[in-house]
Formats: sequence, C-alpha cells, structure tokens
Amino acid sequence: MAAGRGRSRRVSIPGVQELLRPVAPEPAAAGERPATGREKHDHKITVYLSAAELLDLEHARLALRRFGVVIDRGRLVREAIAVLLSDLDARGKDSLLARRIGLAAGEPAIADDGLGVAPHDR
Repeated sequence: MAAGRGRSRRVSIPGVQELLRPVAPEPAAAGERPATGREKHDHKITVYLSAAELLDLEHARLALRRFGVVIDRGRLVREAIAVLLSDLDARGKDSLLARRIGLAAGEPAIADDGLGVAPHDR
C-alpha cells in the first residue's frame, strides 16, 4: 500500500468516560463496607501526611503490586477507610480504630501496631 492510503496506523485509546466507568464491585462479605473502585468521585477531602506516613503508604502500594494488585494511592486509602469503618461497625469500642485513638476503656491511644514499633519508625 502506498503511504497515506489504507488503514490508519493510529492507536485507539479509551476516552476519559471509559476510563472512569464504574466497574462491578467485588461482593462484600457480610458486615463489610464496600470501597468504591475506579469511578468518578464527586466529593473530596484533603489529608495531610507526614513524610514517613506517605512513604508507608507508597510501600504498601508497592507491596500490593508485588502480590499482583495494581492500585493507586486514592484507592488504597478508600479501601483502608472501608476496612476500618467496617471493623468499627462490627466491634464498636473494641475495634482497631477505637483502640488506636484511645476510646476503649479510657485507655491512651496505641502508639504502635502491636509489634512494639510504630509503622513509620520501621
């Protein structure tokens, strides 16, 4: 074929609407809150993290990638929130979140993850 005739060599790429289309969520187990997936989110919050917390978040994202789970930081945060809120719903003041912020039995906030070292000090 002569140059400029016949099939186009352009690659077809998906548009924004296709990239942000809702995907079928995985079924949540009984009592679990589902997290939203790759979809357009209409509400936004701003969260400030320390350098160590941001590094921990990135390490978690990369660890998941090694397990074959490709995820962005926003999705990781939404999943973590869903897990913590589900635990709070199920366990109340005995939940991990309540215990970490010191609401269970008037105890002070937990400074580490039970291993004796705070995650950002590893």
